[in-house]
Amino acid sequence: MRPTIPRLPRPGSLLPPLLLALLLLPGCSALPSAPPPLDAAWQAQLERWPAVDALLLGEQHDAAAHQRWQQGTVRWLAERGRLAALVVEMADAGQGTDGLPPDAGAAQVRAALRWNEDAWPWQRYAPVVMAAVAAGVPVRGGNLPRSRMRAAMQDAALDAHLPPAALALQREAIAEGHCGLLPQDRLMPMVRVQLARDASMAQAVLDARQSGRTVLLVAGFGHVRRDLGVPTWLPAWFTSKTAIAQAGKAPSAIESEANYIHATPALAPQDYCAPLRGRGAGAAPMK
Repeated sequence: MRPTIPRLPRPGSLLPPLLLALLLLPGCSALPSAPPPLDAAWQAQLERWPAVDALLLGEQHDAAAHQRWQQGTVRWLAERGRLAALVVEMADAGQGTDGLPPDAGAAQVRAALRWNEDAWPWQRYAPVVMAAVAAGVPVRGGNLPRSRMRAAMQDAALDAHLPPAALALQREAIAEGHCGLLPQDRLMPMVRVQLARDASMAQAVLDARQSGRTVLLVAGFGHVRRDLGVPTWLPAWFTSKTAIAQAGKAPSAIESEANYIHATPALAPQDYCAPLRGRGAGAAPMK
């Protein structure tokens, strides 16, 4: 029997809002209009997954090479008639481009998705999204609307979704994602939000399923981990694969929780938490 997936707020990433904003400042380089060809290893892997219901792509939000990889994957699947839909963390669940023509402009697409420029700079994700639209493939949001986050924070039923060891890992990830600034009494509510986000994205992926085609999910890498994220909300009959893009060497924990690691050049070292430490716990608000 297919498990019930709570239709709760729809997900985002492990990073708090202020920290995410720092990562995605307009100074980040824009993506080229056309991605480079997919590397041979990734193409070969895609060929080995022809009938998978969903392919979950995990990214590091500030690594432009990861969005180029996503864009190339969208085009590769669409050109072969294998792409059912593109689900993105960067738009709220319930929003989508269904009904828009392939020649729809960026303004139409942004309006249909109710794109939040403050959280997700459009220039960074436009090539990924517009590649799907141009191919006649619907783009749908999977993120948890902010209006539903408080209900998730108070839903203790979510605490039982993961086994105790996995739940402890999720708590650790949330604490680290908030730079150790999150008060203890807010930690578990934020874990619940993360769980609800994953449940929401899983539901969006399930809703987009088409027999013989693949739904592509684009999200932060923490959301696609097989032990903690979206895969834990998908029913047993639903086939999915996880591919995580990693800037530099992937930690062993990440390697073990993906079906494929897409290596990209390491980014310059950066202490993302430094601007927050002087401001205290209040500098790490909920996204």
